[in-house]
Amino acid sequence: MTLTRHLRVDGPNHDDRLDLMAQGVLGQPLNRLEGPLKVTGRATYAAEARPRNMAYGVLVQATVPAGKVLEIGDAPGALAVIQDKRMVRYAAQGMDEKGPTSGPDRIEYMGQSIALVVAESFEAARHAAQNIAVRYKSEDVPVLPDAVAPELPPKKQSAVGDVDKAMRDAAVTLDQVWHTPSQMSAAMEPHAAIAEWDGDQVTIRAALQMLSSNRKQMADALGIKEKNLRLLAPYVGGGFGSKLGINAEAVAAAIAAKQLGRPVMVAMTRQQVFDLAHRRSETRQRIRLALDGDGRLTGIGHDVLVSNLPSSEFTEPVAQATPFTYQAAQRQVVHAVARIHRGCAGSVRAPGEAVGVTVFECAMDELAEAAGIDPVELRLRNIPDVEPTTERPFSSHMLAEALQEGARLFGWSGRKSVGQRVEGEWMIGMGMAAAVRVNMLIESRARVTLLQDGHAIVETDMTDIGTGTYTILGQLAAEMLGLPAERVEVRLGDTDFPPASGSGGSFGAASSGNSVYLACEEIRSQIATVMGCNEADLTLQDGVARAGNVSRPLSELITGQVTADGHLQPGKTEKSHRQATWGSHWAEVAVNRWTGEVRVRRMMGVFACGRVLNEKTARSQCLGGMSFGIGIALTEAMEHDPRDGHAVSRDLAEYHVPTHADVPALEVHFLPERDAYVGPLQAKGLGELGICGAGAAVLNAIHNACGVRVRDLPATPDKIIAGLGG
Repeated sequence: MTLTRHLRVDGPNHDDRLDLMAQGVLGQPLNRLEGPLKVTGRATYAAEARPRNMAYGVLVQATVPAGKVLEIGDAPGALAVIQDKRMVRYAAQGMDEKGPTSGPDRIEYMGQSIALVVAESFEAARHAAQNIAVRYKSEDVPVLPDAVAPELPPKKQSAVGDVDKAMRDAAVTLDQVWHTPSQMSAAMEPHAAIAEWDGDQVTIRAALQMLSSNRKQMADALGIKEKNLRLLAPYVGGGFGSKLGINAEAVAAAIAAKQLGRPVMVAMTRQQVFDLAHRRSETRQRIRLALDGDGRLTGIGHDVLVSNLPSSEFTEPVAQATPFTYQAAQRQVVHAVARIHRGCAGSVRAPGEAVGVTVFECAMDELAEAAGIDPVELRLRNIPDVEPTTERPFSSHMLAEALQEGARLFGWSGRKSVGQRVEGEWMIGMGMAAAVRVNMLIESRARVTLLQDGHAIVETDMTDIGTGTYTILGQLAAEMLGLPAERVEVRLGDTDFPPASGSGGSFGAASSGNSVYLACEEIRSQIATVMGCNEADLTLQDGVARAGNVSRPLSELITGQVTADGHLQPGKTEKSHRQATWGSHWAEVAVNRWTGEVRVRRMMGVFACGRVLNEKTARSQCLGGMSFGIGIALTEAMEHDPRDGHAVSRDLAEYHVPTHADVPALEVHFLPERDAYVGPLQAKGLGELGICGAGAAVLNAIHNACGVRVRDLPATPDKIIAGLGG
């Protein structure tokens, strides 16, 4: 019988027992367990499996921004042209339990999938899909955010006091508007799926981030029972939010495989990913800040305009961190949505804070300059003791420590005034920004089996999208069970395993990790019973159990195997305490006075994220996030044709992500922290924190270097030159 240990996080857990475990493997900078498989090509990604007799499908895309498909022509040489009412128009949002809007005959945006062509080879299917004749009844629809009257979703609005009065009475004010463009996840692995039916059972290998909710979405979209569907995603080549929900390729592959009676693979091209995966909405953000004579904020206003399709409920939560980052008695958040016909907007890494904190931290820098206050000092003076407006306590709060330690490590005291540091034709500047991201726990389950031969197996449908999940869950089980890390096998990405949180929202490590912890705790309890001691008095190390003066090998205590499940649920602490992660970003840039080129010369991040489970994989997450921030500040912009809304920059030649030459050697520091309100693991989200505010540090450094403030991102050379008067 498999016992389950359940925990609902209803209160604090101040037990630091993981710090006292004997194995000493948790937190260590171990290499990724699956690393050798990936670098030698033995890790099979979604499009790399080759079931016998597989056919290839390519999606047909709409060439009008809205309307109805009246007729689709034949495709000579193709096995089938499929237009099924169950095919979806755009990707599901993360954690949805229903399939997204279906019906491919109705068009909502240019580039939407409207059919699938299947052939014996990918090349034949692609040729047919690109040349198939389609007859439409097109419609004129708005594609520009300013062309429609925006909606004001009631739950997104908040106001306390009178910000207008605060602005009138303030000693120093700021009232400016920033624009950020649409952005794309641009994960290394394009979306792909292979579907294969066995009677009424279908197995789909796909590039997905959250299998437990993806299974619900897919079953709903196909009109089948969940028990008849198995999803496999053991290796995923990046996601950044683009694979949180099912998309057109997976649904189409399943429909085609059933119709043809053979496996079908549907893989998107890079251009199709830009059309069909979620984009981050463009934003217009008006920031109003009122400061009194003591340098304390009295008013904060954050007005936001974002966009999405008329039929999608998601709206980019731009002001998500604004209500609790800084103190001010008068506060107002206005969130408006323009319903237009561009590709569907959805979660892209750090939805909300990635662009919201970036803009807000630029505003704080500008306010500090206007007030004659050091930017670090301005932030320190305005850190709240409790969450403003609600007066909830923080589960932990280390922004001040992150600011102070960052200033010391980066040499902030040596920063010059605007335009005062010049090296030949290069103007040098330093900038900083606070980092903040909401923290969440999501229900998660895991199964752990301890074998008599001293090996352990961890099973959960949790995914590893390049974040190190295989490694950290293995380390955690090894620590709890007293085993070397190489004796733990971690099995992920299969809906036959217990359902986990999935990878998204920076909640994967803590949520799935806590469920593994609980399963291991149950196994420890069973071992302690055999040893005749309390579980708290049990020491496990290198396959040996010790209690007092008694030591016995685990092989003597276990007959066959011991299996336990762990089940974590968020509880009262989710609402009783404001949970967040904190940090600070620091950048030094060089701006060329003649060309407007910006070079990031050095960059540093200081982060507090609870317990660090693996120093190497955690640092890697921060490096990726900070690189994201450089992209937001300097290069990334998904451009849309103003006539029909289609994506113009729809590949990696035109959508400019930072490359090696753009990213200096980044420096990352972690602050020791334990948060008792986020479960016994005491770990919090990290991956997205590295983005939030990183771009602002670069933009603020540009201003310090040359006096130019760019409020229409990204800060490309033409905008710098215009600001310099060139």
